[in-house]
Amino acid sequence: MPINTSGQLTDHFSIAEMTFSPTANEKGIDNSANASIQNNLIRTCQTLEQVRALLGSRSIRINSGYRCDALNRAVGGSTTSAHSFGLAADFVCPGFGSPLAICRKIAASDIMFDQLIWEGSWVHIGLATADAKPRRQVLTAHFSPGKSTTYTPGLPA
Repeated sequence: MPINTSGQLTDHFSIAEMTFSPTANEKGIDNSANASIQNNLIRTCQTLEQVRALLGSRSIRINSGYRCDALNRAVGGSTTSAHSFGLAADFVCPGFGSPLAICRKIAASDIMFDQLIWEGSWVHIGLATADAKPRRQVLTAHFSPGKSTTYTPGLPA
Protein backbone atom coordinates (compact mmCIF):
# COMPACT_ATOMS: atom_id res chain seq x y z
CA MET A 1 0.00 0.00 0.00
CA PRO A 2 1.45 3.43 -0.91
CA ILE A 3 1.94 6.00 1.81
CA ASN A 4 -1.06 8.34 2.08
CA THR A 5 0.11 11.84 3.04
CA SER A 6 -3.30 13.46 2.77
CA GLY A 7 -6.86 12.34 2.47
CA GLN A 8 -9.21 10.03 4.26
CA LEU A 9 -8.42 6.83 6.13
CA THR A 10 -12.15 6.15 6.58
CA ASP A 11 -15.31 8.16 5.83
CA HIS A 12 -14.93 10.49 8.82
CA PHE A 13 -11.24 10.34 9.77
CA SER A 14 -8.23 11.66 7.87
CA ILE A 15 -4.53 10.96 7.97
CA ALA A 16 -4.00 14.64 8.82
CA GLU A 17 -6.08 14.52 12.01
CA MET A 18 -4.61 11.17 13.08
CA THR A 19 -1.02 12.48 12.78
CA PHE A 20 -1.51 16.13 13.83
CA SER A 21 0.22 17.26 17.00
CA PRO A 22 0.78 20.78 18.33
CA THR A 23 3.80 19.41 20.24
CA ALA A 24 5.28 17.97 17.04
CA ASN A 25 4.78 21.30 15.27
CA GLU A 26 6.28 23.26 18.18
CA LYS A 27 9.33 20.99 18.45
CA GLY A 28 9.83 20.39 14.72
CA ILE A 29 9.13 16.64 14.99
CA ASP A 30 8.16 14.84 11.79
CA ASN A 31 5.15 12.75 12.81
CA SER A 32 4.54 11.21 9.38
CA ALA A 33 3.16 7.69 9.31
CA ASN A 34 4.79 5.00 7.17
CA ALA A 35 2.72 2.40 5.30
CA SER A 36 2.70 -0.07 8.20
CA ILE A 37 1.53 2.60 10.65
CA GLN A 38 -1.09 3.76 8.16
CA ASN A 39 -2.50 0.23 7.99
CA ASN A 40 -2.85 0.33 11.78
CA LEU A 41 -4.39 3.81 11.60
CA ILE A 42 -6.99 2.49 9.19
CA ARG A 43 -7.92 -0.22 11.73
CA THR A 44 -8.05 2.41 14.49
CA CYS A 45 -10.25 4.67 12.37
CA GLN A 46 -12.55 1.75 11.49
CA THR A 47 -13.03 1.26 15.24
CA LEU A 48 -13.61 5.00 15.67
CA GLU A 49 -16.29 4.76 12.96
CA GLN A 50 -18.02 2.11 15.11
CA VAL A 51 -17.73 4.41 18.14
CA ARG A 52 -19.12 7.31 16.12
CA ALA A 53 -22.14 5.20 15.09
CA LEU A 54 -22.62 4.03 18.69
CA LEU A 55 -22.68 7.67 19.83
CA GLY A 56 -25.40 8.57 17.35
CA SER A 57 -23.13 9.59 14.45
CA ARG A 58 -21.92 12.61 16.34
CA SER A 59 -18.64 14.23 15.45
CA ILE A 60 -15.56 12.93 17.24
CA ARG A 61 -12.60 15.27 17.85
CA ILE A 62 -9.22 13.54 17.93
CA ASN A 63 -6.81 14.95 20.53
CA SER A 64 -4.01 12.48 19.81
CA GLY A 65 -3.62 9.67 17.32
CA TYR A 66 -0.31 8.37 16.00
CA ARG A 67 2.83 9.46 17.86
CA CYS A 68 6.24 8.65 16.42
CA ASP A 69 8.87 7.69 19.02
CA ALA A 70 10.28 11.24 19.26
CA LEU A 71 6.82 12.73 19.76
CA ASN A 72 5.83 10.04 22.24
CA ARG A 73 8.94 10.87 24.31
CA ALA A 74 8.21 14.61 24.03
CA VAL A 75 4.72 14.19 25.48
CA GLY A 76 5.86 11.76 28.18
CA GLY A 77 4.04 8.76 26.69
CA SER A 78 4.68 5.18 27.75
CA THR A 79 7.37 3.36 25.79
CA THR A 80 4.78 0.65 25.04
CA SER A 81 2.03 3.11 24.05
CA ALA A 82 -0.34 1.88 21.37
CA HIS A 83 -0.17 5.45 19.98
CA SER A 84 3.39 4.65 18.80
CA PHE A 85 2.01 1.92 16.55
CA GLY A 86 -0.99 3.86 15.23
CA LEU A 87 -3.28 1.66 17.34
CA ALA A 88 -4.75 4.27 19.69
CA ALA A 89 -6.61 7.54 19.75
CA ASP A 90 -7.51 10.02 22.46
CA PHE A 91 -10.76 11.80 21.69
CA VAL A 92 -13.84 13.64 22.86
CA CYS A 93 -17.38 13.80 21.52
CA PRO A 94 -18.99 16.90 23.05
CA GLY A 95 -22.23 16.33 21.12
CA PHE A 96 -22.72 13.04 22.97
CA GLY A 97 -21.62 13.90 26.48
CA SER A 98 -18.78 13.65 28.94
CA PRO A 99 -15.77 11.39 28.42
CA LEU A 100 -17.03 9.24 31.29
CA ALA A 101 -20.44 8.82 29.59
CA ILE A 102 -18.64 7.91 26.35
CA CYS A 103 -16.52 5.29 28.15
CA ARG A 104 -19.60 3.78 29.75
CA LYS A 105 -21.35 3.54 26.38
CA ILE A 106 -18.34 1.92 24.66
CA ALA A 107 -17.69 -0.47 27.57
CA ALA A 108 -21.31 -1.67 27.37
CA SER A 109 -21.08 -2.23 23.61
CA ASP A 110 -19.64 -5.07 21.56
CA ILE A 111 -16.92 -2.87 20.03
CA MET A 112 -13.63 -4.75 20.14
CA PHE A 113 -10.87 -2.77 21.84
CA ASP A 114 -7.77 -3.68 23.76
CA GLN A 115 -7.91 -0.80 26.24
CA LEU A 116 -10.53 1.80 26.99
CA ILE A 117 -9.33 4.41 29.47
CA TRP A 118 -11.25 7.27 31.03
CA GLU A 119 -8.55 9.93 31.24
CA GLY A 120 -10.75 12.57 32.90
CA SER A 121 -11.17 15.10 30.11
CA TRP A 122 -10.81 12.65 27.21
CA VAL A 123 -11.25 9.00 26.21
CA HIS A 124 -8.38 6.73 25.18
CA ILE A 125 -9.18 3.75 23.00
CA GLY A 126 -6.43 1.34 22.00
CA LEU A 127 -6.45 -1.72 19.78
CA ALA A 128 -4.52 -4.95 20.02
CA THR A 129 -2.06 -5.82 17.29
CA ALA A 130 -3.61 -7.73 14.38
CA ASP A 131 -2.27 -11.06 15.72
CA ALA A 132 -3.42 -10.59 19.35
CA LYS A 133 -6.78 -11.03 21.02
CA PRO A 134 -8.27 -7.76 22.34
CA ARG A 135 -8.40 -7.71 26.15
CA ARG A 136 -11.37 -5.29 26.44
CA GLN A 137 -9.59 -3.81 29.45
CA VAL A 138 -11.47 -0.84 30.95
CA LEU A 139 -9.43 1.50 33.16
CA THR A 140 -9.58 4.85 34.94
CA ALA A 141 -6.47 7.04 34.87
CA HIS A 142 -5.34 8.97 37.94
CA PHE A 143 -3.03 11.94 37.50
CA SER A 144 -0.89 13.39 40.29
CA PRO A 145 1.45 16.35 39.73
CA GLY A 146 5.07 15.18 39.63
CA LYS A 147 4.11 11.50 39.73
CA SER A 148 3.50 8.81 37.14
CA THR A 149 -0.06 8.24 36.03
CA THR A 150 -1.69 5.29 37.76
CA TYR A 151 -4.63 3.22 36.57
CA THR A 152 -7.40 1.36 38.34
CA PRO A 153 -9.67 -1.27 36.77
CA GLY A 154 -13.15 -0.21 35.72
CA LEU A 155 -14.99 3.11 35.71
CA PRO A 156 -16.26 5.09 38.68
CA ALA A 157 -19.86 4.50 39.74
